[in-house]
Amino acid sequence: MASVIFRSSPLTKSGTEPRLKTPGQVLSPSTCSPEPSRFNFSLGDGSAFAFFFGFPFPLALALVLAFALCAGWLLLPSQARAEAQTGAQTGAPTYAQHPAALAFVAQLAKREKLSEAQSAKLLDTLGQAHFLKSVPPLMLPAPSSTAKNWALYRSRFIEPKRIQAGVKFWRQNQATLKRAQARYGVPPEIVVGILGVETLYGEHMGRFRVLDALATLAFDFPAEHPRAAERQAYFQKELAQFLLHQMPAQRLGSYAGATGLPQFMPSSLVQWAVDFDGDGRIDLDNVKKPADAIGSVAHYFQAFGWKPGQPTHWPVQIDKDRWQQPENEDKATLLAPDILPSFSAEQMASHGVNVKLPQTGDPKERLALVELQNGSDQPSYVAGTDNFYVITRYNWSSYYAMAVIELGEAVAKAIAVKDPIQTKYKPR
Repeated sequence: MASVIFRSSPLTKSGTEPRLKTPGQVLSPSTCSPEPSRFNFSLGDGSAFAFFFGFPFPLALALVLAFALCAGWLLLPSQARAEAQTGAQTGAPTYAQHPAALAFVAQLAKREKLSEAQSAKLLDTLGQAHFLKSVPPLMLPAPSSTAKNWALYRSRFIEPKRIQAGVKFWRQNQATLKRAQARYGVPPEIVVGILGVETLYGEHMGRFRVLDALATLAFDFPAEHPRAAERQAYFQKELAQFLLHQMPAQRLGSYAGATGLPQFMPSSLVQWAVDFDGDGRIDLDNVKKPADAIGSVAHYFQAFGWKPGQPTHWPVQIDKDRWQQPENEDKATLLAPDILPSFSAEQMASHGVNVKLPQTGDPKERLALVELQNGSDQPSYVAGTDNFYVITRYNWSSYYAMAVIELGEAVAKAIAVKDPIQTKYKPR
């Protein structure tokens, strides 16, 4: 088994990598919460966080932060910028004598049956972690009055700079993308879409010390968060993976602890990262040699049930007159399972939604009605397939999934126009 480039032998009782039991228990690569309400932190320093479906900042601030998608970490709040830039040099307090941190290491050592020397090493590493004052506020949810806006969200990702960067990435890594598709069944446009949305193909992978970020969220998660206990427990598990696998204290990533081109959290690095270039190590940070990142993303999707050849969604036509009738519950019924495919096209039609399946489409295929709100304008709707749902295992957001899909399609279309033989992309 290939070694991960950032660690030596893991500190576990068996000497093997600790793994979660089933795919359903695995957290998404760059999430801040477990199933079923995970968030994902794109562009390293969380500059895209404001555009995820929860919109954690008021819309006015979100518009300002939108420019961070191109400018990266520079548009973070000044304090966050300073902490990301200087890490341990900020003079912030460490967790060396923090009571919760000491208890955490003691419990971890007992659970993993670590030796006294191994326990001391964990404690020494955790003692190097610094509290980041700017990070906890970034975890707070959006005010309930904040409107979701797919058109705005989409415009931050499906834009010329990102498409051009995607074309360049695809051309430079065409053979690797094809090999990933052959092995895992995931088409190039999905992998290209993920890496483009996450880090702009490695341009924005984060400037926070992961150790600092994880420790801050593990021991000082904001108590006013509605699910603070659950989220804090999640970050403690991620911190445990970081420490047990001896990831370096100076490793950089997002303010939520996600790293590399695909923004994997520590548990996902352990569970899903692969040595796809066969050099004997796993390196998700190498922008010049992104084979491991490409293979790891494809591997993740395969594990969560990607179906080769299945589209991600179908267009729909809504019977608005029917939906607007008093006491009509069709919309509520179709949206009740959220984005879990639960209805056939015939069942959706009985609730006023005509799914525009092609002649080759499977009428028995389970679908989900996906609603994308557009602020004060009418929402957009599509019928999501199982593959759409799989994309949301990377990030529990239909907005994110559509951005990944449409960015990948835009890149594929751009390549098809200039180099038709390089892609089999056919406009929907």
